[in-house]
Amino acid sequence: MEGQKDRPCAIVVALKTDSDGTQVVVAPITHTEPSHGIALPSRTKRRLGLDEEPSWVVTSEVNVFHWPGPDLRMTPRGEYAYGELPARLYEAIRDGILKQAKKTIVLRTD
Repeated sequence: MEGQKDRPCAIVVALKTDSDGTQVVVAPITHTEPSHGIALPSRTKRRLGLDEEPSWVVTSEVNVFHWPGPDLRMTPRGEYAYGELPARLYEAIRDGILKQAKKTIVLRTD
């Protein structure tokens, strides 16, 4: 299913593979406060060139695809990436995603 609109995402993991190139795990960034998310500081948004509206990284939803993929859109700067997140913010996003994953992943031992 195609996404309803273009939106920036936070790259959470990038894995270089021998056969497929690079595979990425991304979490969407939204203006609607999610039930599980991490707020983006306005200072970080300004540095990345994002708008001034409050935004959150959704930690209960991720997408996986090959980089670069057909669904990527260029930033207003003509690049595919807005820039890097501060380490503490990245760690909070990563930890939030892992916390949500632990709630929803069921391990089978049979």
